[in-house]
Amino acid sequence: MTETRTPWFLSGNFAPVEDELTVTDLEVTGSIPPSLAGRYLRNGSNPVGDVGHWFFGDGMVHGIRLEGGRASWYRNRWVRTTKFEQSLDATDPATMMDPTASAANTHVLAHAGRIWALEEGHLPYELSPELDTVGCDDFGGALTTAFTAHPKLCPETGELHFFGYGVLGPYLTYHVLDAAGALVHSSPITIPRPVMMHDFMITRDHAIFMDLPVVFDLEKAMRGEPPIGWDDDAGARIGIVPRFGTDVDVRWFDVDPCYVFHPFNAYSDGTTVTCDVGRHETMWRGSMDDFTPSLLHRWTFDLDTGSVREEPLDDVQHAFPRVDERLVGLRHRYGWAIAPRRSRASGDEVSVLEEAGVVVKYDLDSGRSDTFDLGPSAHPGEFVFVPEDDTSGEDAGWAMGIVYDDVRGASDLVILDATDPAADPVATVHLPRRVPYGFHGSWIPDSDLATL
Repeated sequence: MTETRTPWFLSGNFAPVEDELTVTDLEVTGSIPPSLAGRYLRNGSNPVGDVGHWFFGDGMVHGIRLEGGRASWYRNRWVRTTKFEQSLDATDPATMMDPTASAANTHVLAHAGRIWALEEGHLPYELSPELDTVGCDDFGGALTTAFTAHPKLCPETGELHFFGYGVLGPYLTYHVLDAAGALVHSSPITIPRPVMMHDFMITRDHAIFMDLPVVFDLEKAMRGEPPIGWDDDAGARIGIVPRFGTDVDVRWFDVDPCYVFHPFNAYSDGTTVTCDVGRHETMWRGSMDDFTPSLLHRWTFDLDTGSVREEPLDDVQHAFPRVDERLVGLRHRYGWAIAPRRSRASGDEVSVLEEAGVVVKYDLDSGRSDTFDLGPSAHPGEFVFVPEDDTSGEDAGWAMGIVYDDVRGASDLVILDATDPAADPVATVHLPRRVPYGFHGSWIPDSDLATL
């Protein structure tokens, strides 16, 4: 008799939760800084029924409201997309082609007074401040491509730069929303094949696209095989285009083959562009469970000479890198990520989540990194940096994220003093349920929703 094994993404703390809760007046250990007034929202895959991979599960947003030194509520809500409502298969080519059939499971953020749940292959879905689904958003019909899960908000102009990729042409389109949320720029960028372009970067002067060798194969999808995989023949290159540029303005730079899910940040200094990224040597060379570690790496591009310098900056795997959002596209000193307690450069990205026990703060100027050890039973997800106020320094504030305790079988929102790795958490908000491992999220201050 053949034994049926539960897939890893339906086991342990990857396993979905089965209902939606609203719980008020949460228990807190420590003291929530009274200046924190807003919502911490984090997205993840919470499949209903059978799915082929963690990435394809239905999106669920978990939210914690902080105000006046209190954690006033916790909510979790599925995003009511076409995929969710009709129980569609994410790998079915028809689902891939339906712009409304998003899993909406990858990221959640706010812009121009609106909250969106995002997944890179489809249109965004707007949420209310209480996490109810408002509906699919195509910006009055102006957006005709997918909307990346990783747009970049310029802290100087208030513009939201993003892109859409597709399995049919155009394979890549560069977009910009202005500070009021209107679509003001769309330009197709020529690439030779449909690639999975999970993320990108901006500087004060540029948008930066990564044409890397993880590609889509519709014929495999139609045969019921994984639709995405590594292509040894694809090569790897980085496209740098001036902000609001078009296809004719792109300069392409060859780099060593690799894959990048998540950069830390990029910035420009004269004719030099620097990109700090989490670099995988390969990705999905066999199955979609075939990861190599993500290691901190730097690309430096000389726009005068066309040369590229590639250099490793760290040899310990990490996941979910972030920087101070006030410095996106600008020169940064610090970066944040999670890592296993044991220092090693082996295993896969799944093991980072299961084995993660520390939050890492990188100092890119000195080359030093500090670890915030959350205890032997703790498994942190992505942490975001929240400044103490608008004028505070790059590391003056808090690092915030959801942590799963595998002894208690419970989850907490943990708030750390970003300047003191040795200190106990400033506050631990005890959540009323286990929160499955997820992807990305945001701290959304009340001021960002003032227009609602």
